[in-house]
Amino acid sequence: MTILLQFVIGLLFGLGLVVAGMSNPAKVLNFLDVGAIPAGTWDASLAFVMAGAIAVTFVGYRLVLRQSRPLFGERFHVPTAKELDNRILLGPAIFGIGWGLAGFCPGPALTALGTGGQPAWIFVAAMFAGMAGARWLANRPAAPAAGPRHA
Repeated sequence: MTILLQFVIGLLFGLGLVVAGMSNPAKVLNFLDVGAIPAGTWDASLAFVMAGAIAVTFVGYRLVLRQSRPLFGERFHVPTAKELDNRILLGPAIFGIGWGLAGFCPGPALTALGTGGQPAWIFVAAMFAGMAGARWLANRPAAPAAGPRHA
């Protein structure tokens, strides 16, 4: 039953992305092109999508975190780290650069696989390659410290 509910929630999320235009990279790129504001080609409609998502998330987190535990898990996995490190700074920067260059981010890219054609497939392949590379970098053994050399 749990997997079926998660599947339905995923379908609802994907449908929302399609209806909002997030799976159309041209629409996303028009939103990100704030330099086009004087020319009149800037598309502000995704600002409303983001505002709606922020409002739903704000209310949702308030309601869900009042529960003693999640419906389909043993405990909540809420981040506790307070310090900024390279992963926290570089990850969103790489995400933003990729979004700005391709017009896709992970959720809409997966949604666009059904309708987006070759660009969506190329983006998703590159996304999975990047995820594998990031995991490899994070899990590689640390290089041994260079100690004094004796002749």
